[in-house]
Formats: sequence, C-alpha cells, structure tokens
Amino acid sequence: MQHSRTNLRLALDWLRTIAVRRLEQHHDQAEVVDIPILELLPDEGVLARLVERHAPTYEDLLVLVLALAPHVDPQFLDSVVAEACPEGGELAILGGARGVNHRGVLPTAETALFLLGGGDLNERMDAMRLFGNAHWFAKQQVLWVDRVPEGEPMWSGRLIVHPEIVEEITTGGVSRPRFSTAFPAEHLTTEMDWEDLVLHPTTLAQIRDIQNWVSHADTVMGEWGLGRRVRPGYRALFYGPPGTGKTITATLLGKHTGRDVFRIDLSRVISKYIGETEQNLARLFDRAESKDWILFFDEADALFGKRTDIRDAHDKYANQQASYLLQRIETFDGLVILATNQRNNIDDAFIRRFQSVIHFPMPRAEERLMLWANSLPSQIALSPDVSLTDLSTRYEISGAAILNVVQHCSIGVLADASATLDRQRLEAAIHREFVKEGKVV
Repeated sequence: MQHSRTNLRLALDWLRTIAVRRLEQHHDQAEVVDIPILELLPDEGVLARLVERHAPTYEDLLVLVLALAPHVDPQFLDSVVAEACPEGGELAILGGARGVNHRGVLPTAETALFLLGGGDLNERMDAMRLFGNAHWFAKQQVLWVDRVPEGEPMWSGRLIVHPEIVEEITTGGVSRPRFSTAFPAEHLTTEMDWEDLVLHPTTLAQIRDIQNWVSHADTVMGEWGLGRRVRPGYRALFYGPPGTGKTITATLLGKHTGRDVFRIDLSRVISKYIGETEQNLARLFDRAESKDWILFFDEADALFGKRTDIRDAHDKYANQQASYLLQRIETFDGLVILATNQRNNIDDAFIRRFQSVIHFPMPRAEERLMLWANSLPSQIALSPDVSLTDLSTRYEISGAAILNVVQHCSIGVLADASATLDRQRLEAAIHREFVKEGKVV
C-alpha cells in the first residue's frame, strides 16, 4: 500500500510538472514542451496493474492521472493555475468545470486536450481518439467523458473515472456493492456445505460440471483458444419446485469457487416505463463485468416467460426486455444462473441458449431421510414413537420445508422445556407446512 501511495504521489507530481510547463508555454508562446518520464516503483496496486496490463502511452497516462487528480488532491488544478499564473484569473483554454458539491476545478476532456496538444490543432485532434469507443479506456470502462448540456462542446464534459478504480487507488480495496435501487442485487452467503445439501445424483453431477467450468474456464477459453469459437461465460437454468435447493446450490458454487454470488431482485429491475428496465439491467451488468461474480436470477419467468403474439405495445415491450436481457447474458463473461419453478414457463428459444438445464426434483424418500437426519440438532432427543424412516416415506416434503419443521419443533421443545421431540409435535409442524403451501393434508 505504501508503494501505491508513493506511485500516486509521483504521478501527480509528474502531471503537475507537465501542466505548469504547458501553461508557461502557452503564456510565453514557446513551441516545445519538455515532457519528463514517469517512473513508477514496483507495486501491486491498481495503477501499476493498469500500466502492466495495458502498456499505456504517455498520453494515456496523462489522461488517467488527470482524471484521478481531484479524488486525491481536491485543489489540484486550482493550485496548478496559481503556480503558473500568479497574477490570477481563469484560463478558458485549460478547460475545467465546477461540481455541485466540489469547490475546486474538475478536469474535463478539454483540460486533457490542452495538456496534450496545447494550442496545436493537429495534436489536439489526434488526442481525441483517447475518448473513442475503440480505446481501452472505453473497452475496459476505465474512464469516460461525461455528457454535456445540448449545444455545448462535447469535450467540455468532465473526465469520469470508474468509481471502483478510484476506491481501490485511494483505499487499497473495493467494497462489495450494497443492495440499493442502483444495484438491486443481494449478496448470498451460507454456512452450509455440499454435505448439507441432499440432491438427486443426476442433479449433483450436473452441478459438478458447472463447478468444473468455473475452475477451468480461463485455461480452456484463453490458453486453449476456445474463446475464439464460443461465446464467453456460462449460462444455466435451474428448475424445480420451491425449496429443492436451487438458491443454496448457487450460493455453494460461489463459496467453493471463491466467487461472490448476487441474487437479482427482478421486482426492482422491471419497470413499467419504456426503456427503464433495460437501463436497470445495463447498470447491473456493467457493474458485474469482469468481476468473476455469479449472477442468480430467481423467478426468472418474470422476464423469460413464453413470448406472446404482439397484440399491443405492452407485448412488444415485454419481448424487447427479454431480448435485451438475453443479449446481456450472452455477452457476460461470468456465470449466470436463472431459476424457475416450472421449466415450461420459460420460452424454448431462450432455453436453447443455455449450456445447462438442470432439474431440481422433490427429494425421494431416501433423500428425505438424509435431510431429516442432517437437520435435527443433536441436542434434541427423539421420542420412541418417532421414526424418521416412516416420516420420510409418508410425507413428500422439500428440503426447505424440512428445515422449517425442524426450526419450529426446536423452538417448541425449548419453550416447553420438553425432554424429547414426539411424533405429535413433528406431524403438527409438517401439516403446518402443507397448509402454508396450499396442499391438502
């Protein structure tokens, strides 16, 4: 971290030298500006990694450091002007803008163009390519030029650095995003392990295939060159009744591959206003790009339901939303999991785009027996009239429902100071779950 701060200081001093010399050149009408070389210390920080990964030119580095400057030194441009022009006054050619809360001058693209080309029109126009979509700044979403009011010069927009780059450079790390309207996704964690999850053998084998992809995708797609022939990322559909382990499976995949798992709240994403759903999805995927996150879309039929004939504007808009989400999923380079209770609710045209379609059936009797045995706390003694084998055979119940029954009975045993858990209490709790699910007891 110390080297990172030293490098940041070296970069700001380097930029200050260039800025002062460029302003002096402009003031004295000189023709040549001597550009010093920026030499950074060996470092594992984000600035050094960007330099190593992209081998930036002098122009790239100048723009990047300029955009970062106000986040580290709020009065950077003001002090540069004061040093170069002690008599005071504003310099329109330097560009710059005022923020809403920030009191100092914020760098704009015009600022960068001036520092790179001075008053030379050819050099300034050559430098404009740095803000084009073909440059690695745009491709990697490192920095961009903010939009300007209609009619104003496009280069008068502020230089915006990706917030995560600013956070990592200034604090040494990037915090996990919090659930909000801007990021409608919940981070999933669990204390459970694969041994706690009882799945059908076929289902578990297919889950292992996904885990293998997560572990070896970089080698297969990169070193082995498969990335030239197939789309990036992996897309899976989980389907089956509620409580059969779809969410916990996605969470365990993240836990055992070292990846964050985020469950997308589609109720916060889908909007009745035209274009807003797509904007919400765009923000979400832009934030997740190149993060090695696992995105879990629960109740995916809300967006991936069977498409209908277009009878009105609403039908057309709904189909457009689904198509946009499919497009973003297909270009996402990580793992995307969609979950639904009924496979038939998902349009077949969408299902063909997924590498895995995995069924999570209701547990069989032998699997329910394992779930009962794994779930009951060791502190609870079972009454002689309780047979877990009999319970597993008689009651078709999901793993989540079994956990609910065990929790309800455990609290009841403690509340009553009972020595044992009897059959009557267990069956009453099971019937309670059936009523909740609308099943006939």
